Amino acid sequence: MRVVLLSGGSGKRLWPLSNDARSKQFLKVLKNENGIMESMVQRVWRQLRKFNLTDKAIVATSSSQVEMLYNQLGSNIPVVVEPERKDTFPAIALTAVYLYSVEGCDLDEVIGVLPVDPFVEDYFFENIQELESGLQKSGADLALLGVTPTYPSEKYGYIVPGSKTHGDFIKVSKFCEKPNETTAKKLIHQQALWNCGVFSFRLEYIIQLLKRKNIPTQYDALQKYYSQLQPNSFDYEVVEKASNIIAIPYSGYWKDLGTWNTLTDEMETPVIGSGVISNEVKNSCIVNELEIPIILIGVEDIVVAASPDGMLVTDKKSSHKIKEYVSHFQEGPMYEEYWWGWSRVLEYSKKEEGAETLTEKIHLSAGGNLYDQGKGNQEVWTVTEGEGTLVLNDEFTKVSIGSSVTIPAGINYSWKASSDMKFIVIRSGEHLMKHRGKKRRLDAPLKRLMYSKYS
Repeated sequence: MRVVLLSGGSGKRLWPLSNDARSKQFLKVLKNENGIMESMVQRVWRQLRKFNLTDKAIVATSSSQVEMLYNQLGSNIPVVVEPERKDTFPAIALTAVYLYSVEGCDLDEVIGVLPVDPFVEDYFFENIQELESGLQKSGADLALLGVTPTYPSEKYGYIVPGSKTHGDFIKVSKFCEKPNETTAKKLIHQQALWNCGVFSFRLEYIIQLLKRKNIPTQYDALQKYYSQLQPNSFDYEVVEKASNIIAIPYSGYWKDLGTWNTLTDEMETPVIGSGVISNEVKNSCIVNELEIPIILIGVEDIVVAASPDGMLVTDKKSSHKIKEYVSHFQEGPMYEEYWWGWSRVLEYSKKEEGAETLTEKIHLSAGGNLYDQGKGNQEVWTVTEGEGTLVLNDEFTKVSIGSSVTIPAGINYSWKASSDMKFIVIRSGEHLMKHRGKKRRLDAPLKRLMYSKYS
């Protein structure tokens, strides 16, 4: 079975730590079994590795998340990148076509699809492996993984079983999307399951469906056609229209860590970063990415989250409302991760005539390459930590702490880190915030070129 991880999201529900470039699955706020902080995507990848599924996994994502995935999971993970951000049906269709026309997967291959960020116990992935045998035993078109409900939630869709049972799986009768509490209680009485967005199918099933819809089944052709696809969910476009569906129940722990309220419930420490919570404060936490301290006194049920993008203070039960307000702030993102390291805005100013100045702190990991082009902006780079090599105008220069280099506008340059390096970079020009994060993204051929240049 091939595993497809869907990595999407706009990053608004966990603002200010998450943003368009760093969605919730990349926030390092959970502890692994060794006490080391990890993100949701790192946790899921670690769990997949336990069941030998990473070698069969591929991540479907948008271009804005590729750098972050490389940074957290390694630059060798296989990814399929959407030409533009759509919903889950286009992303799954593109990945299926890639597996079919590029990797040459057999049409009988079973494809399992799941979100990149479920918070679950390890044996959840045993159940995912059972989807393949469930399809084979039942002859169904689709197999879903359903979570046994623990309360009548109005936040989730429900998988309603038919009247007959079939041992390890159930035949699906219908779906009920986010019912009210009264209806949810009735559905639970009928043994309905929460729909957790996990399903599987034979590759042939989705390829034939695309052909019936006159959607290209060759990868290059589908990439060109991609803008014509409607941004529909896979549930709406496929699952709710199918008739031969089974579901396998999962009775273990499952949680959607999509709001500050649910996420902080799973944090093992109430303070991440610089902060202090007084003894009388109850059920509160601090997540602070800034270098200034935060102190909580005389409050309860509070979340304080701070990053270069902003600061949030909310009671836990109201934290889900943040999405309504984030759209008011268009600047940023102020912090981004890349395959080579990270960058953080320290200061930004813009004059009335349009001239801008942007000061960044940049971390380049040991062995990493950073390629850039000044375009219409002059840049001053000062090394504050580590050592490495600068290539400027085809000249190689060794640099270390204290080295300062002025790079004129329009000049190509690249850095190679011998050890972890940090820089303070001052950029002068126009449209600096508008183009932030877009200049230093490297595609795979360019990365190989830069590595070979230094070898």
